[in-house]
Amino acid sequence: MKTSKIALSLACAAMLASCGGGGGNGGGATAGGGGSTPTPTPTSTSTPGTATCSLSSRKAWALDQLQEWYLFPSLLDDGINPDSYADLQSYIDALVAPARAQGRDRYFTYLTSIEEENAFYEQGASAGFGFRLYYDSGARRVYVLETFENTTALGANIDRGSELLAIGTSEATLETVNSLMASGGARAVVQALGPDTVGTTRVIRVRDQSGIERTVSLSKTDFAIDPVSNRYGYSIINDGGRQVGYVNLRTFIDPAAPDLRDAFNAFRNAGVTELVIDFRYNGGGLVNIAELMGDLMGRELSGQVFDQITFRSSKSQNNSTYRFSPVSQSVAPTSIAFITTGNTASASEMVINGMKPYLPNTQFALIGGDTYGKPVGQIAIDQPSCDDRLRVIAFALQNADGDAEYYNGLASTIDDSCRAADDLTAQLGDPAENMLAVALDYLEGGQAACTAFSATARAPAAADRREPLMPERPNTVKREVPGLF
Repeated sequence: MKTSKIALSLACAAMLASCGGGGGNGGGATAGGGGSTPTPTPTSTSTPGTATCSLSSRKAWALDQLQEWYLFPSLLDDGINPDSYADLQSYIDALVAPARAQGRDRYFTYLTSIEEENAFYEQGASAGFGFRLYYDSGARRVYVLETFENTTALGANIDRGSELLAIGTSEATLETVNSLMASGGARAVVQALGPDTVGTTRVIRVRDQSGIERTVSLSKTDFAIDPVSNRYGYSIINDGGRQVGYVNLRTFIDPAAPDLRDAFNAFRNAGVTELVIDFRYNGGGLVNIAELMGDLMGRELSGQVFDQITFRSSKSQNNSTYRFSPVSQSVAPTSIAFITTGNTASASEMVINGMKPYLPNTQFALIGGDTYGKPVGQIAIDQPSCDDRLRVIAFALQNADGDAEYYNGLASTIDDSCRAADDLTAQLGDPAENMLAVALDYLEGGQAACTAFSATARAPAAADRREPLMPERPNTVKREVPGLF
């Protein structure tokens, strides 16, 4: 079992190109979230508005933490002038720029809100319309990848495959998505959708999958993201007489634990040994949920190594090893097909990498496209008086075989892969949906028919080159759930 006292998590890796067309800050792997008290947590007796929460004091605090904990100390540019930066995140970006230039920290070190992040990890708390969007910059179009339950978007029957055609504050101010993107790129669409504050209302013209266009008024509300959808989150698929367990995990947060236990309990009761794990949009989340997922697939692996976490040499006392600890719902898979894309990151990659040593190469595959490539994670260091949580890249991840250097994605480390495009004409979890259909074919023995992909060719096909719509500086929830609005 893991012995480290530092609570660990692996957050979403939102791509730089996704952040409003470049220049923005994506997410990263994290530690210390989920409502737990992270270690270390600096003690502060000040209140917001005092000198301790002045910009200069916060910069000095952030520099101290990075100098103590940053995984790549030789790549920390701590000689820069803090007065040259107008805000704390810009200063942090400059400090870690050398590591980013080497692809070691792709916007994974960042500042966030303690209150906001804890609410998300503990409850899935968010605010918005409740859908996940992607954009095609070449075609200047925006589509809905999925819609979350109990949201205004789903209440208006806006679901997977719908297209946003125009956005405005009223019907009289509607501006087409095409013109928004022509004038300001993806950032213009983000701005048109308004701030993530409850009560923000927008009029949106949409085209449903059926081709019907309509204009709806949507207001942003508080809602909780269900990590395993009650519509399509898990099922047992009868594939020509074979029973295949399917589970789609949206994000690794605390409420995922009972959902995953329910899913795998159903698989175990049905004698399922073949699995499709759908991580296509999963940017990551909490380490303990990733380890639970390993346990749920480790019925016969008790005591074997699932993951190893390694800090810089000066912090090696925090190194840890997690060994499989099966639970009553655990299964013993004979084959697993993981549905992945470039948005599959962090904790999702940790699960895949952790399971890889224990299944034959011909019974273990990536389906879709290569993963993001994030074998590192952060600790959370809090300054409660300022509601500041600094996420610092502080540890590296590896599996039982020592596989750790997958900064360009997991495809180069896995023998079997099948290229497949995301299919917006079918709902997630539908066996007819293209990615799931290819995964089922693979499990049936269709490896020979697969078109493999590599770490240098992530996009499955030209028609599937999509990026999640992201603000320039996404909040915690948008880092974890790329494309959420």
